[in-house]
Amino acid sequence: MQSTLPDSLPNPRLIIGTDELTSGSGGTYEHHYPASGEVQALVPLAGAGEVDAAVAAARAAFPAWRDLDLNRRRDILQTIAGKILADQQRFSAIATYEMGTPNLLAGPAAQIAADWFSYYAGWIGKSGGEVIPVPAGDAFDYVRDEPLGVIATVIPWNGPLVSIGMKIAPALAAGNCVVLKPPENAPFTALRFAEIAAEAGLPPGVLNMIPGDGQAGAALCTHPGVDKITFTGGGETARKVLAAAAQTLTPVVLELGGKSANIVFPDADLDAAATMAIGAGLVTLSGQGCMLPTRLLVHTDVYEDVVSRVVGGAKLLSVGDPWEPTTVMGPLATAEQLQRVSQAVAGAADGKAGQLLCGGAQPDGLVNGYYYSPTVFGDVDPASDLAQKEIFGPVLSILRFGSEEEAVELANNTQYGLAAYLHTRDLRRAHVLAAALDSGGVAVNGFPIVPSGAPFGGVKQSGFGREGGIWGLREFQRTKNVYIGLQ
Repeated sequence: MQSTLPDSLPNPRLIIGTDELTSGSGGTYEHHYPASGEVQALVPLAGAGEVDAAVAAARAAFPAWRDLDLNRRRDILQTIAGKILADQQRFSAIATYEMGTPNLLAGPAAQIAADWFSYYAGWIGKSGGEVIPVPAGDAFDYVRDEPLGVIATVIPWNGPLVSIGMKIAPALAAGNCVVLKPPENAPFTALRFAEIAAEAGLPPGVLNMIPGDGQAGAALCTHPGVDKITFTGGGETARKVLAAAAQTLTPVVLELGGKSANIVFPDADLDAAATMAIGAGLVTLSGQGCMLPTRLLVHTDVYEDVVSRVVGGAKLLSVGDPWEPTTVMGPLATAEQLQRVSQAVAGAADGKAGQLLCGGAQPDGLVNGYYYSPTVFGDVDPASDLAQKEIFGPVLSILRFGSEEEAVELANNTQYGLAAYLHTRDLRRAHVLAAALDSGGVAVNGFPIVPSGAPFGGVKQSGFGREGGIWGLREFQRTKNVYIGLQ
């Protein structure tokens, strides 16, 4: 099938060491522009052979990268950060073509990713071991922090640039080499990143970029030359990653899904709470985000007031062409996502799961792309799929609660535990609930934009391991004890 590649998109290819391949043994993927459904690129996919070559290239580059002067390594990461910022406009355009992100809202991803590279550049040369106390005069005992080797990095299609910053920056800072596998439906951000990393002076083989589907993912996660796997995606695929990694006992970091609760108490700033519920729960990535607050828990005393504000605001959202400067919600990323969201909403159409307050269908006049109207359900049954399952679209479920204890019980009553949000002016309540909420992170009166120095990750079926701060760096280091007898 013929396709017309927009100027902003890099030519689809695989980058392995010094080689750039325009075909792969994994076949070809037709990338569709989410706003129209039309094919805009043919993406070559890696198969087992290309995975072998990428791991071999990373393994060959590892000794020199590990032993590179630390000042030079730091300079390279800092240069990458600067180049990401300088290329912000192009990364924004790529995000619009790649997953339909409104161009008006696509810019912060580059700022976040650049911050992560700059932050981890600062860690280079500062993370060392420590001396272990032993009986005086008998021995000298110390600990070394060492890189692992080759890191298999599997990123998602939603927010790939941010994921690159969260995973690749600490991996490189620690002295590792990387095999990056972006998904077949979102390879362009990763490809542009690989280009500018090379421009910044990153040696060939330190970063290898191989778009691929499940075939490539399976080959990568079972490869004996991989020292660690870091994966962001869904739970179903994560189980396959763990099963594959078990064959070689390769350690894994998993950042998975969420069904995050956004809890509003009567003493909160209700305007701010409603604005965040709309912006983070519906607008951001059109609801296609793991940490987004897709469950809104509202105290019964202010329930009607908050619902009125949220529904009124949702109805005013501008959905349409992601290139229009007035658009705040673009399409979903793929036809499969549109089908998934449509089926989830249709499954709640009988009203037993909750009351449909707005949305619930594709917008009028936007049938050619993967658009879906911002959708809000009220009085949602806590046991329903609306409250329990990750829909990954612009669907907000609103639940009532009457006490702090009930709010915590409702918030914790899912298989997920990635994030939780809380709106209150009561300092005691904020601290008590922050401790009681079963999640990897809690935000009070705000929506954090993934701070580079803070640990990010989930509990329960939202994954394990952490990204960010010293915790994220340690995920890519191994600890070695050295004992020297002095007698």
